[in-house]
Amino acid sequence: MFSLEQFHRTYDTVTTPVTINGQTLKLFTPASIDRFINPDDMMDNFPLWAKIWEASGVLASYLAGMPPNPMKTMLEIGCGLGMVGIAVARAGHRITMTELNPDALNFARANALANDCPQIAIERLDWNAPQLDGRFDTIVGSETVYKTEDIDGLEALFDRYLNPGGTIILAEGVRRTGVDFWERLRDRYDVKTRRQTLRSDQGEKHMVLFRLQRRADRQLES
Repeated sequence: MFSLEQFHRTYDTVTTPVTINGQTLKLFTPASIDRFINPDDMMDNFPLWAKIWEASGVLASYLAGMPPNPMKTMLEIGCGLGMVGIAVARAGHRITMTELNPDALNFARANALANDCPQIAIERLDWNAPQLDGRFDTIVGSETVYKTEDIDGLEALFDRYLNPGGTIILAEGVRRTGVDFWERLRDRYDVKTRRQTLRSDQGEKHMVLFRLQRRADRQLES
């Protein structure tokens, strides 16, 4: 059984406060990512999950602001440290958080417990060999379209896990892979986008919120 005591014996962490729609979460983050890096190949499974991404904050704020429906289910792909899923669960939504990396799963579980969300389902999910059961009304993710080679797996994942009439909501930084993703899926999905600019002392960062629904589902509803 997973426990915070065992987690803290295993990992050296720092606690980072994050505020989403007026609610403050306290997230355990790795004190250093060195132990998660392959010294022979730094890009081999580089721990992208260990960072609190700005796009995750955009997604968490958007989803947590949606009225919760206890009959609807959400699937988060690539949950990383768990910020989005925890914010969404605290807002009253039913969400299943997923990751592939075992260390990321441990941090997500620890953060869920530390933020009084023991009810969140947190599961392993390999996009290229998915074994998770069920379908979901909404699939969400942040910074998931990071590599072009992931687009095939994402499209197959959407086909497998999205309920008819369901919605996909993704938050991404502005990059070429996001354009490739939109170009790939626009023939099958209605895609709505909303741009958001985040300003800080370090400058501006541009984010895009994607909202997708299958065109076939639209036709069935009409």
